[in-house]
Amino acid sequence: MDRFEELKQKYASVFAVVQQQGVRLTQLHVQDNKLFMRGAAPSEGIKNALWNQIKAVNPAYDDITADITVDSNLPQPYPAGPRRTYTVKPGDSLSKIAKDFYGNANDYMRIFEANKDTLNDPNKIHAGQELVIPVGR
Repeated sequence: MDRFEELKQKYASVFAVVQQQGVRLTQLHVQDNKLFMRGAAPSEGIKNALWNQIKAVNPAYDDITADITVDSNLPQPYPAGPRRTYTVKPGDSLSKIAKDFYGNANDYMRIFEANKDTLNDPNKIHAGQELVIPVGR
């Protein structure tokens, strides 16, 4: 496995924060044997959450360089407020997941809307995919 893939796997939880919180990465590559990431977060809080996750993976952060700025023009992550995640299992559909979480299969569009950054079609999800499940009404 090459160094880039190795570091991407090591920092997978950091990329989950990037994806869930709407961080826009403009550069991602290996430089000086370190993972180099440059981008912008929608808020200072999200930037801090990203750094907290980097430090959780590697407190010395000696194999990653992250140049993250704040750009308040970026869309704020949807939905604001409490959220949880769910990993899709074989045979799942958004309707089935909505029924399990909300008691109503017709609420599947709430889940779809919260995951528009990774889903293009509410009928196309796959096992292993991580979805954000909005909490509350």
